[in-house]
Amino acid sequence: MQILIVEDEPGVASFVARGLTEAGHQPDIAATGEVGLDKALAGSHDALILDLVLPGITGLEVCRRYREEKGFDTPILMLTALGSTEDIVAGLQVGADDYLVKPFKFKELLARIEALSRGRVRQENPEKLIAADLEIDLYRRIVRRAGQQIRLTAREYDLLVYLLKNKDRVVSRETILAAVWNMDWDVETNVVDVYINYLRNKIDKPFEPRLIQTMIGMGYILTEESMA
Repeated sequence: MQILIVEDEPGVASFVARGLTEAGHQPDIAATGEVGLDKALAGSHDALILDLVLPGITGLEVCRRYREEKGFDTPILMLTALGSTEDIVAGLQVGADDYLVKPFKFKELLARIEALSRGRVRQENPEKLIAADLEIDLYRRIVRRAGQQIRLTAREYDLLVYLLKNKDRVVSRETILAAVWNMDWDVETNVVDVYINYLRNKIDKPFEPRLIQTMIGMGYILTEESMA
């Protein structure tokens, strides 16, 4: 994969680039927000790794402008020392798919990038997943509900696909974390609950019936059946 690293700390950029090269990827480096945005918009990268604090425009602004220009096909991972809930939410709101706080282990960074990118591999033949009036075209990665196209981030899309593939089956947070994030449950995180809430706001709250339901003490289920 061709991966753009937008990072102003030379040591960090070199460390990440070296690790990606050893893993068989092709890294490209930009040291400022402006250069990073120009490279991202002009290139055909398979993934972007963005620092949040950059000379010139911030990583948030790079992410926002890139999404406005190029859409949501390319996964974006925020890599930064700013790890508060507010910082993470801000990154996700402008279109980042994942967030990794410094200091980090390269093995985890690589796993997250590769997990995000796996969802971009197209199916050989068109295929659809359907529940009620919710439809996912897996070939074109288009989500619609009641005929209305819904824009999702890459991680939201992967989570929705997983829930739909397991339609009418209760899936635990542990299972979701392993399948969608490629992470073990011993990692302390509420990321599953956060992303379930994001999905509900986009595909459930504006529509009826509500499809994503919480099974207290067990996990979540996507179903057309009422669980009341």
